[in-house]
Amino acid sequence: MADLPWQAQESGLALSLRLTPKAGRDQIDGIGEDPSGKPVLLVRVAAQPLDGAANKALLKFLGKVCGVAKSRLQITSGETSRFKRLMINGDPSALAKTLSEAAK
Repeated sequence: MADLPWQAQESGLALSLRLTPKAGRDQIDGIGEDPSGKPVLLVRVAAQPLDGAANKALLKFLGKVCGVAKSRLQITSGETSRFKRLMINGDPSALAKTLSEAAK
C-alpha cells in the first residue's frame, strides 16, 4: 500500500485517523479512507464522546500501542470530529513501524 495515513515529520509522525467511540473495546481496525479518499487509520474506543472522554481514551490507547507517554500525543485538528489529525512525538521510523504492524 503506497498511501499511508501517517507522514514522518522532524519530531515524530503526523497521523490521520477516523475515531469510532462507544465500541466494545479499544482497537485498531486497519486502514480505510476518509470521504475524500485519503487514507486514515481506523480506531475504535469504548469511551463515550462526552466531555472529551473519547479523545482522552484515544490518546491513552494510541500511546500504549506506540509505546510512548500519552503526553507525547496531541490532537492537531478535528477535536470534535470523527476524522482527526494527531502528532505523535518520537522516532518517526519506529512509530511508523509500530503503527504499520498494529494496522494489519
